[in-house]
Amino acid sequence: MEKTDEQKALEIATLMEDGKGNDVTVIDVSELNSWTDYFVIVTVNSSAHWQGLYKSVKEYIAENDMEIHRTIRKSSQGDDWNLIDLGTVVVHLMSEEARNFYELEKLWHAGKKLK
Repeated sequence: MEKTDEQKALEIATLMEDGKGNDVTVIDVSELNSWTDYFVIVTVNSSAHWQGLYKSVKEYIAENDMEIHRTIRKSSQGDDWNLIDLGTVVVHLMSEEARNFYELEKLWHAGKKLK
């Protein structure tokens, strides 16, 4: 049986927690926009930490017949905010500073917080 997008988002969140990602949050934004259904927001400690979590996401999508539509780095060094667009799930790997500055949970407060 194929997994739902919600299951995939929650499984990615668990992977992020297993990889020592901090303050992992999943928000259902499906009723708020037309381009994705779930945000997985994670605080990372360093570039090396980001790379490890990114590798975990890549392994997960390979095992679950998903694909990366694109990745976006919000800073020139790529340490502040890395967005991984998987279509129905978007993973935000953010430094603590970027997460506090952009406050995605407040911006998308109307979404249903799943985790």
